Amino acid sequence: MDSDNTLSFVIVGHIDHGKSTLIGRLLYDTQSLPPDRIEEMKRASADRGREDEFAYLLDHLEEERQQGITVDTTQVFFNSKSRHYVIIDTPGHVEFVKNMITGASQAEAAVLIVDVAEGVKEQTKRHSYMLSMLGLEQVVVVFNKMDMVDYSQERFEEVKNDALQWLGSINIKPSLCIPISAMKGNNVANRCDKMQWYDGPTFLESLDGLNNILPAENKELLLPIQDVYKVDDKRVNVGRIETGVLKQDQEVEIVPTGLKTKIKSVEMFLEERDSAVASECVGFTTSDAVFLERGVVVCQSDAKPNLTDTISASVFWMSKKPLAKDERISIRCATQEISCKIQQIKERINSSTLEVLEEDADKLENLEVAEVTIKTKKPIAVKEFSDCQELGRFVLVRDQNICAGGIVTL
Repeated sequence: MDSDNTLSFVIVGHIDHGKSTLIGRLLYDTQSLPPDRIEEMKRASADRGREDEFAYLLDHLEEERQQGITVDTTQVFFNSKSRHYVIIDTPGHVEFVKNMITGASQAEAAVLIVDVAEGVKEQTKRHSYMLSMLGLEQVVVVFNKMDMVDYSQERFEEVKNDALQWLGSINIKPSLCIPISAMKGNNVANRCDKMQWYDGPTFLESLDGLNNILPAENKELLLPIQDVYKVDDKRVNVGRIETGVLKQDQEVEIVPTGLKTKIKSVEMFLEERDSAVASECVGFTTSDAVFLERGVVVCQSDAKPNLTDTISASVFWMSKKPLAKDERISIRCATQEISCKIQQIKERINSSTLEVLEEDADKLENLEVAEVTIKTKKPIAVKEFSDCQELGRFVLVRDQNICAGGIVTL
């Protein structure tokens, strides 16, 4: 198995639809847990007079165990026979939408879980809308708790059709729809003789069929500066290459200053290299004594990001205190942070129904989506989200609290 063959995926869905149980079962079935952890789960389940509660393997905090909800984003690791996986377990409760967006923004694929007994719920729609907004194209839908409906194909088809109708309205085309019972282990890693009417892959097989997103090495260079360190007598600029390649002797331009310079050395872990590519964190020095600082973007002169003080964007507002038009807040994009205001709220949209609530609105309420125009205090370097996610995705900050996530539509 190639050690570089790792896929990160996010699991989202309505509260109590079984995310933690699914992950726990997956870890159990792939033998990814130490025996003492399994014994702890079995003992705790028996003490409560219940079947093995696989969610217990995920919900570490006593508060979570008592309340039955997952309250933070957790990364979990496991292997199949063909690749490594990182699961980004995101909260399902409506109050934890911020963490869910943070988790989803790191993923290459998504799993939407739907309780086949309850069907598509408000948070199912809200979370899948965010997957659409964040541009996640690889989506698998699992219909959980088939044991609760006596493994009924008719009920599966009914809920599947409801889900596909909604997902189609937000331009999500799932690669697979899989009936499972996470609690019983049916169609998770192992096939189920109680659903012989289903001849598709198991959940684990569906994951093995997903594609890794290739690093954007073939695009032009974009490198937001994270920090600058003084090492002996030289200044080492560090950051993560979002797109392209950084090479020795390469001529680059600094945005927004417009200064041009040449790359003198490329360094990783204080060892010099000839080059570094997209997705790598790197240090570098320049041949001229140019002063770089956090927030500037290193690029090629013929492929600069858009430097603008007016941004068109889609925004998901996540604060109980409404956002008023022209209110002064901050925008964070990559390593940039700049004061801004919402110049225009073109449309307020219900995130669960996609109903347009108001056009040319004066405020944005909690958990509403909006098409907006953002005016920044000084120019900011951005790209359309479809071209470069890191410079096309941002958060809005009020009083040091993240209140919204958004993507640049230009």
